[in-house]
Amino acid sequence: MKIVIAPDSFKDSLDAAGVARAIAAGLGEAWPQAELLECPMADGGEGTMQAILAASHGELRQQTVRGPLGQRIEAGWGWLPQSRTAIIEMAQASGLQLVPTDQRDACRSSTWGTGELVAAALAAGAQRVVLAIGGSATNDAGSGMLRALGLRLLDADGQALEEGGLALARLARIDASGLDPRLAEVQFEVAADVDNPLCGANGASAIFGPQKGASPQQVQALDQALGHFANHCAQLLGKDERDYPGCGAAGGMGFAARAFMGAQFRPGVEVVAELAGLEQLVRDADLVITGEGRFDAQTLRGKTPLGVARLAKRHGVPVVVLAGTLGEGYQQLYAHGVDAAFALAGGPMSLEQACADAAELLRARACDIGRLWRRARQS
Repeated sequence: MKIVIAPDSFKDSLDAAGVARAIAAGLGEAWPQAELLECPMADGGEGTMQAILAASHGELRQQTVRGPLGQRIEAGWGWLPQSRTAIIEMAQASGLQLVPTDQRDACRSSTWGTGELVAAALAAGAQRVVLAIGGSATNDAGSGMLRALGLRLLDADGQALEEGGLALARLARIDASGLDPRLAEVQFEVAADVDNPLCGANGASAIFGPQKGASPQQVQALDQALGHFANHCAQLLGKDERDYPGCGAAGGMGFAARAFMGAQFRPGVEVVAELAGLEQLVRDADLVITGEGRFDAQTLRGKTPLGVARLAKRHGVPVVVLAGTLGEGYQQLYAHGVDAAFALAGGPMSLEQACADAAELLRARACDIGRLWRRARQS
């Protein structure tokens, strides 16, 4: 009996590796003879780098970089030496969790630190860079990242613009002569699951700006500033990428990656599954168990259980989901490869208690599933 355990993290509770360990503990208790393979997963948001490194035994490297508002911070990035692949999780350097709620400023926040992580990957000899761009605090169209890599953005007086998306409204000239030439030699992939364009009613500023501290007036100003930046980029590059699906991801980071790095966009869970070798594990498995904190209709928007279930379905392997809660519409996932779903709580409890007890709840529920599955196999 071979069981693959491929969950996402449970936010504010356990990372994906911790969830996988807890599930394995429960299954092992119920069925000691079962072969249990842990493969932590993610969908391109926070935790993507850790999940890939845990599943692939890669290296975690550290770099001192600029945070979203200019503070110096320690950020991690992943390195897979065999394939010379760098895993850069934008949230590590430019993430919303790095900025206290009362200090969030979509007009000034910058992706410079993410650019410093890219520079570190280039210095290490990366041939492939995967950018996981969920959870950003920024709305600067990736201009900070590009500036950290040598691009110069100048005003009408020839002076460098200050950082942040709003300053792009005063852009008069782009000087790309100092842009790191190694960028052209590296394969870039963006792991993201949104298809927003850079500008407009469904663009970066309008859709994601408010959660990063932008007022309605600032949303309008930022949208215009990013459009102005896109105009100059189109003139410089001879192509206009602002409407390419996904260029509005992470406050426009998708735009910079697409326009200046030729990045390809892929669903985050697909990238993680590939780097973690999930398909090889699933191919001859008897059961797959996945999970996330809240399992509902929103999971259909490219979250981990959907990606895992689709992959398992291709190989005819049944899938069980363990979730903190089952929300409205979760039954829709039954049409996409999920065979059963279970919530962790056995009775009323607070969110705080559920988060604190998540490992034990996962162990207990996985033990129940293991007992049931073992009985069914013996019948």
